[in-house]
Amino acid sequence: MTQSRSHSYSKQTTEAIRLLGRMIRLARKERKLTAEDVAERVGITRLTLRKIETGDPKVSIGLAFEAATIVGVPLFDLTPTSLRAEAERVEGKLALLPKHTHAPRKEIKDDF
Repeated sequence: MTQSRSHSYSKQTTEAIRLLGRMIRLARKERKLTAEDVAERVGITRLTLRKIETGDPKVSIGLAFEAATIVGVPLFDLTPTSLRAEAERVEGKLALLPKHTHAPRKEIKDDF
């Protein structure tokens, strides 16, 4: 028998997901877009859009971001141009760091 494990999220994570969902719903309604219209444009079902709008943490972050973009909710408080510039800046910094991170080596105590 397979046992499923549920993941618990921090309060900050659940509040942020719920906030994004509510912002998506508000923007959709302010733009007078139906759930069907937005779901179709994102390429998802109305049920999945409802999960996004209610803050279900199991929904793919890519789908939530796409829904946000379609209804006009800004991501990271950046314009599309500055979002690209910030992504390039982060990529540049990542390029300077080691590709892999290893746990610190344990010091060998050989003083008997």
